[in-house]
Amino acid sequence: MDLGLIGARVLVTAASRGLGAATARQFSLEGARVVISSRQLDKLQETAAAIVEVSGNAVFTMAADVTDPASVKRLIKNTVETLGGLDIIVTNAGGPPAGTFDKFDLEAFQSAVNLNLMSTISLIKEALPHLRESSRAAILTITSTSAKQPIDNLILSNTVRPAVLGLTKSLSLELGPEGIRVNSILPGTTDTERVNDLMTARSRANNTTIEEERAKANQSTPLRRIGKPEEFANAAVFLCSPAAGFITGVSLAVDGGAIKSTM
Repeated sequence: MDLGLIGARVLVTAASRGLGAATARQFSLEGARVVISSRQLDKLQETAAAIVEVSGNAVFTMAADVTDPASVKRLIKNTVETLGGLDIIVTNAGGPPAGTFDKFDLEAFQSAVNLNLMSTISLIKEALPHLRESSRAAILTITSTSAKQPIDNLILSNTVRPAVLGLTKSLSLELGPEGIRVNSILPGTTDTERVNDLMTARSRANNTTIEEERAKANQSTPLRRIGKPEEFANAAVFLCSPAAGFITGVSLAVDGGAIKSTM
C-alpha cells in the first residue's frame, strides 16, 4: 500500500529513542522529510544517522524542551523554515515517574501536567497556523493505555493522559471542517528504554526481579508478549498518512489487546 507520504513534512518530538525514534524511522522509510527533536542533541544526531543509513532520506535534528513554550516556538519556526512548511506533527514526550499518590507532592503533579498535557497544547498551538496551509494535515498525540485503563503505580500518568485524549477528541471536532485530522495512539507495554525503567521501578516496589516483571507483562496481553517499537510505528505512521484520510478523532490502542473495555 502506498501511504502517500513521499515528500511529507513531518515533526516528531521526543524522538531520540524509543517510540518517537521508531516512528520517525518509519516516516523516513515512507519517503517523508522528517525533523526529530528532544532535549539531547548528541543522542538525536546518533538517531538521525541511524535512520538515514536505512532510509537514505535526510533527517533533521533540533534540540528543544517541549515543556518550555519559548523552546517550542523556536522548534516550530525552525522546522517550518527547514522543511518549507509542515504537514504532520506527532506530539510525544517522556512519561512521568512511577509511584503512588502519597509519593508525590503538588509540584510533581504540576510537572506531569506540563510534560504530557501542556507540551501537547503548546506544540499544536504553534504548529496549527502552518498545518492550516497543508492539504494533508494531521496531528497525532501519543498517550498511553493509562488514558483508558489506569496502570498500577503510575498515578501521574493515569491522571494526566486522559486529558490529552479529551484534547485530541475536541480538536478533531473543531478542526475536522478544515480538513485537519487529529488522532491519538495509545501504546501498551512496548520494548523500549522507558518500559525497562518502569519494570525496574515495579521490581523494587513489588520485591521481584525485572525478569519476573517482564514475564507478567508478557502474560498481560492476549498475544502473550509485549510490543515491538516498529509495530507501534507502523500504526502511528498509517494514522497520519493520507491512506487513513477518513479517520479522525480516534484513540487507537496498540497494546496487544491489553485494554479490557469494549469501548
